[in-house]
Amino acid sequence: MAADDFSHLSVQQKISALVRGIEGDERWNKALAQAADAEAMLDLLQSASSKLKLGLTRKDLASTPPLRDWLWFKRNKPLITIGDALPRYQQD
Repeated sequence: MAADDFSHLSVQQKISALVRGIEGDERWNKALAQAADAEAMLDLLQSASSKLKLGLTRKDLASTPPLRDWLWFKRNKPLITIGDALPRYQQD
């Protein structure tokens, strides 16, 4: 099995690998933040998946957390905002 063969991984494992692959990368973070809409985000995520040779489909990307949730926030306004209207996350 080749080092870049991810076919044996579940979709969730591939999504986790994708998130780890782009996490902390300033270019990816900026591009995703500036994406015009959820479809543009999907284009970027699918490109990242291809570069990492993960083989994720648009459906995989759009329906699997945490990416599903990122796309939801891009499509909708957050339920609660504070101050500058940037979404905040509850910390317990």
